[in-house]
Amino acid sequence: MTTVGPRDSRRQGFSTLAAVFSSRHEESARTAGAAGGELDVWLLVPPEPPHDVPGHELDAHERLRAGSFRRPLDRRTYVAAHVGLRRVLAVYTGIAPDRVVLAGERHDGDGGRHGRPTVLGAPGAPQFSLSHSHGLALAAVAGVRVGADVQRTPTARTVEACLPALHPAEREELLGLPEDSRPEAFGRLWTRKEAYLKGLGTGLARRPGLDCLGEAALAARPAGWLVGNLPLCAGYVGAVALRGFGDRRVAIRAVPPECLCTVDASVAVDRLGRLEPGVRSVLRDRTAGPRAD
Repeated sequence: MTTVGPRDSRRQGFSTLAAVFSSRHEESARTAGAAGGELDVWLLVPPEPPHDVPGHELDAHERLRAGSFRRPLDRRTYVAAHVGLRRVLAVYTGIAPDRVVLAGERHDGDGGRHGRPTVLGAPGAPQFSLSHSHGLALAAVAGVRVGADVQRTPTARTVEACLPALHPAEREELLGLPEDSRPEAFGRLWTRKEAYLKGLGTGLARRPGLDCLGEAALAARPAGWLVGNLPLCAGYVGAVALRGFGDRRVAIRAVPPECLCTVDASVAVDRLGRLEPGVRSVLRDRTAGPRAD
């Protein structure tokens, strides 16, 4: 019997993820779904060593941030996420990745962040949200406010520690589940919550217990937002939040490793621009509250 360690398991999971979400029709031109409130989700996985993602397109802040990570996997994930984001945004804006100017989501000297991320100097540029965790990143792109979050499935200890911070209805929902089901359910809930808070622009500066993103108390969910989970590989949970009403189409693409590793960004951007969704889904409007102004 062959023993599969955590690293091998992660690689196998990502290989399965790429197979499920990879393009099957690269020869046809893609239609940018970021117009009209539709949602594009791009999955970004850092290549395994010795392959690497060139960081020459990052700005000074991103390079400084990348250098601050102690764990190689965290550093590779950050670089892959931000280079991938720049190349994805180039598809929508027509601006070369190294000339895309990003504002917001800046880190201060104490590790804090502020502001919603935006593209400067590009009228009509889509809105976006980026998240990365333990070797997996995703970028959500839309024509309206959007938030995204991805996390590794939490441990039972994490669930227990975070329960007091939740909305009362969320706590009741989780405590009603079998203990062995709580980590997955909590991870799905927490990523929905973080995606929503990132869409608002507050992040966790807004107290997590103020808003209910549970599965059961749908009437208590924030009005005017579509929030739902994404299908990801085993061991990870993710979610997106989109401003608006009514069901919205979602297109999910896995960025091929060569689109991250190549030094020639124009080749990568051209291929991304022709990449068809591997999976199409729908973000359902599950709220019952009145429309917000």
